[in-house]
Amino acid sequence: MSSDEALRSALWGENSAPLDVEVVFQQYQLYVEMADRISSRRNTANNFFLGINGALLATGAPLLNKFLDTTDDWMIIFPFFIVSLLLFFWWRLIFSYKQLNGAKFRIIGFIEEKLPAKIYGKTEWNLLLEKGENRSAYWPLTHLELKVPIVFFIGYILLFAGVLLT
Repeated sequence: MSSDEALRSALWGENSAPLDVEVVFQQYQLYVEMADRISSRRNTANNFFLGINGALLATGAPLLNKFLDTTDDWMIIFPFFIVSLLLFFWWRLIFSYKQLNGAKFRIIGFIEEKLPAKIYGKTEWNLLLEKGENRSAYWPLTHLELKVPIVFFIGYILLFAGVLLT
């Protein structure tokens, strides 16, 4: 059994009775709303991590210089390790949201099979956005989001190196 067949079986069960399209549509609306809420939570999390990292980069050099005035140079590893963990967890959180939303939109596509219009799965994602495979048509946001913690990591490396070399 393919994964699509397994998902359809899990979604619709073994019941071969005709479906009530109105009930399916109500469930569809609820599920689309849940997917949207995941996206909102993801945006809130990104804003949180952007705020923390922006503040750390803005105040990082003076704080690190003060820290190094009272400790040995090798102690810079501790704050760098903490910041690196923060960035790793941010990156992992984005990846987890990507997986969760990917699953939700895949299920939305299966629900659309029972509805008259195939808005997300077949029309928007497959045709208009070309499944995110053609960068001139659409560049998936998650691909960009996952690069932001890496850019901050590079910024921190430069910050820590600059502080150590001065």
